Amino acid sequence: MTSNYVYHNIAGQNKQTLLLETLRVLKKGGSFAIHDLMSRARYGDMDAFLQKLKAEGYEDVRLIDTTDGRFMGRKEAVLLGLGGSTLLVGRK
Repeated sequence: MTSNYVYHNIAGQNKQTLLLETLRVLKKGGSFAIHDLMSRARYGDMDAFLQKLKAEGYEDVRLIDTTDGRFMGRKEAVLLGLGGSTLLVGRK
């Protein structure tokens, strides 16, 4: 069984709170992949957020830069307005 949550144009200052609530309802063993422009200005300190998730028991949590050539290059990201494009992935 797969569950999907799709957010678009998230308003508000504390997007980490929204992520925590989204992950709270994820079933044990469930995987997540969240993609957004995760700049510090938009999401705050994501390295500290990763550590928080790990401390709460989430596993294999990592940030994947999607502008390093695996998905698109940095120049393409800039042209498309996708600077800071990042995947947050892990498992509960």
